[in-house]
This record gives sequence, C-alpha cells and structure tokens, in this order.
Amino acid sequence: MRYLILSDLHANWEALEAVLADAQGEYDRIVCCGDVVGYGADPNRVTEWVRQNVPVIVRGNHDRACVGLDDLQWFNPVARRAAEWTQTELTPDNFQFLRDLERGPRELNGIALVHGSPADEDEYVITADDAAQLWPYLPAPLTFFGHTHLQGGFQFIRKQVRDVLKATTARETVAVDPEGWYLINPGSVGQPRDGDPSAAWALYDNAQRLLTFRRSRYDVAGAQRKIHEAGLPAALALRLARGE
Repeated sequence: MRYLILSDLHANWEALEAVLADAQGEYDRIVCCGDVVGYGADPNRVTEWVRQNVPVIVRGNHDRACVGLDDLQWFNPVARRAAEWTQTELTPDNFQFLRDLERGPRELNGIALVHGSPADEDEYVITADDAAQLWPYLPAPLTFFGHTHLQGGFQFIRKQVRDVLKATTARETVAVDPEGWYLINPGSVGQPRDGDPSAAWALYDNAQRLLTFRRSRYDVAGAQRKIHEAGLPAALALRLARGE
C-alpha cells in the first residue's frame, strides 16, 4: 500500500490542489494528521474534499476550535479571529464532520496517526529531546504527526533518538528500518513554517519501506488574495509567502 500523508491543510485550497497534482498516480490511500481548517479562507472546499477522499484522519486543535470544542482564549488573536470566522462560514454538514473527527492515535496496517504527539494531541514535538520523552507512548513502529508545521522526524534506536531528516529539497527519500521505530511529520500543506513556502507532504510505501518527503509550489498569491477578501488578518496572508 502506498500512502499519501497529509497534515495541517488549514483551509488552503491552492496548496492542497498543487499537492494532489504532484502526487497523482503515486499513492493508493490518503491519510491525514488533522487541522483541516483554521487560518485559511477555503474551509468548506477543503473540508468537502477531505470528507470525500480521506478515509482515515485524526482531529487537530484548529478543527476542535473551529467547531466550538475549544475555548478560544488560548489562541493568539490572529488564530482566534480565523477560528471565529471559520465557525460562521462552515456549512452544517462540514461543521458536523469536523466535530465528529476522532482523537488520535488511529492505527492501520502498522502505522499510526496523531496530531500533536502520541501522549497529547496538543503537544509540540520539535526536538529530539521532545521526542525522547514519547518512547513509552508510541502506538506503532511508524507514527505520523503534525501540529508543528515542520517537515522531518525522529528515529528511535534502542531508546536513543536521532533526527531522521531535515528535508531541504523538493524530494528526499529515506529507507525505513524494519527494526526501527519512527515519529514522522510530513509537514504542513497549508502553512509551512520552515522558511519554505512550498506545501509540504509525504509518501510512504509500506511494501518497499520507503518514506519520501515532498514539497509542492503553489499559487501563494491566490491563497493570499482570498484571505484578504474574507477580511481575515493580513498576517495570515503575509506568512504564507515567508513560509512561517
């Protein structure tokens, strides 16, 4: 089975569309680590696509916030404004779909999906030291996570942790050790934060045990224009061009 691994779409249709064009023919099934909405200006279009095409997904913190399951006081003002706007824009069916999303971990065929970490769906896993604390909680040999919007991940070797890859090109492939355990972030489709504005995603071929990190250029200006037209904070448009 070849998996297309997505995370943190954040209502950015232009980015998602570019990823799907680049990934065409390279996967059999799509899975997602959450945050379908929040920040971006296309919550309904992106949610509709997820409903139709992503059979396995876990909820993210913005998914919860945008359907009233979180107290928005914990969000910064820009994120709060986007969540409040999204709440008013979602159709009833899309609102209910997001509200019903399951909390991670979710497991299938030897892999697992979480949003923040296996221990806490809101936890940021950024460094190897962060990851090391999670060894007892890993639900599967290969666990995919999101939330940080940073592409890369960690390998656990006899309870020691090392960086798997800090992806620096549009396509980088890693062989997955059958004896190893991994915590992998495909990166953010809709709002990368590593200085590269290109949409980030990953492919995993479980027959060949190959993990490929990918980047896709997309119509950033188009996504920015929609943010401005929706009356969302200008900072949300600016950060797309900067990859931050």
